[in-house]
Amino acid sequence: MTRQMHLFAYLKTGPTAVHAGGWRHPAARLDDIFEPSRYQEIARTLEAACFDGCFFADLQGLYDIHAGGFEAYVRRGGQISFLDPMVVLPLMAAATRHLGLGVTLSTSFLHPYHLARALLSQDVLSKGRVAWNIVTSATDLEARNYGMDGIPEKSARYDRADEVVEACLRLWKSWDADAFIMDKEQGIFADPAKVHYANYEGQFVRTRGPLSIPPSAQGHPVLMQAGSSPRGIAFAARWAEVIFAPDGPAERMQASYRALKEALVQAGRREQDCAMCVQATCVVAETDALAQEQADFVNALATEELNAASMSANSGIDVSRLSADGRINEIAGHQGIHEALESLEAMQRSGNMREALGRNLPDMIVGSYKTVADRLEEMFTSHCCDGFVITPVVAPTSHETFCRMVVPELQRRGLFRTAYPGTTLRATLGSTPGR
Repeated sequence: MTRQMHLFAYLKTGPTAVHAGGWRHPAARLDDIFEPSRYQEIARTLEAACFDGCFFADLQGLYDIHAGGFEAYVRRGGQISFLDPMVVLPLMAAATRHLGLGVTLSTSFLHPYHLARALLSQDVLSKGRVAWNIVTSATDLEARNYGMDGIPEKSARYDRADEVVEACLRLWKSWDADAFIMDKEQGIFADPAKVHYANYEGQFVRTRGPLSIPPSAQGHPVLMQAGSSPRGIAFAARWAEVIFAPDGPAERMQASYRALKEALVQAGRREQDCAMCVQATCVVAETDALAQEQADFVNALATEELNAASMSANSGIDVSRLSADGRINEIAGHQGIHEALESLEAMQRSGNMREALGRNLPDMIVGSYKTVADRLEEMFTSHCCDGFVITPVVAPTSHETFCRMVVPELQRRGLFRTAYPGTTLRATLGSTPGR
């Protein structure tokens, strides 16, 4: 079978995603942030285009790193989760039949029994379409919201994450698939011999079980992950079925792709068991000139203050107080996303960090639907990735335009499916869970 790409949509429970100016665009919807219809409509749009799925990026708090508070993020409309995505997923599940539905949840704060119970409940009700985007978190503010003094060191966070996932998988096997008998005449509802304790005990977490929830149509939720550090890749090779990876120069993406595939084989898995999906922020129009005009327009709507505040949020460093020769990794401590810290170091080396921070906007693929399809095809066929996470500039029109214009072009080229291969997310991915 010809290799085809995977497509996921990046979502937020709010009007701002990765582009700081998107919510100010005249086409951006602001009146329906708290309406169920907003999330159901985008789910239907993505499913009609045969997207593998979508997932909600999330933060357990409100960014207050920049300039010592949350003023810039609140005033300028930063990337804020205005609703708990776990409440939104059932609304989207009820409006669709095939679309995968992902949620970001942290292993650093939440107990495996709570995670296993909540996620498997969603997976059962959606008939096997839920994905867990596993994060270890990267900010002290989130840790403090959970009663901790600060975020633990990265390797310790990943060690705990390994145990949390192990415990969840043990809990998800509490019930055999054929445990239910439901014999009214004999008075036998289920076979207790087919229900099992987890009895998991690690260095960081322990749980007895059994979970009271049976397996879903796909067994258990699909595991996603976004870490790009060496420790993150090792974690992904063991557990993940989808990776959300940053974009960048082709050579760097290809190196990351090879590193993941080699790590999968070393972990005893197949290369196709984990799809690397690279972030792609697209501005699409009928012609290249029109697309560039639209990109210039929305870029002008982003304020320098929020651009800088976004870097503070991602790096864990208050860049408003960062000197030109400040030692970034030392200042960040245990905080910060790996690629954000690398990007901040590059800005520092540029010699004009303040100007670079003011221009801190996502790299975008700008052009006609054919130009955008050309670029995605080039990245896919040159083994930079297995697919893409499409991040919106303007919600909901960015995703709507991509689905209406780019997806048919990818399908015409044989690069993307025209129908779902099954009913579960794992069937769509064609993956096998990690061990």
